[in-house]
Amino acid sequence: MKSLLKAAAFSLLLGSASLVMAQDAASTVNINTADAETLAQLPGIGDSKAQAIVEDRTANGPFTSVDELDRVSGIGTGTIEGLRAQAEI
Repeated sequence: MKSLLKAAAFSLLLGSASLVMAQDAASTVNINTADAETLAQLPGIGDSKAQAIVEDRTANGPFTSVDELDRVSGIGTGTIEGLRAQAEI
């Protein structure tokens, strides 16, 4: 009986871990392909900054790193650090 309970607990633990990993992967935003509505969901990015990202990307080409978001007016190091975990190229 104890073995069965341990196995059930282990299965629940593994299931929870994979759910968390799936949520992390799903919450990542590609700054080179996302539309303004999706970009606006990033921390520190509202509607106007999201539109500025799209306009900059259109005018200057894709970003080569998340750090390059600093080329967009109104986005600085603090904003970049706040969204780094949720943004990708």
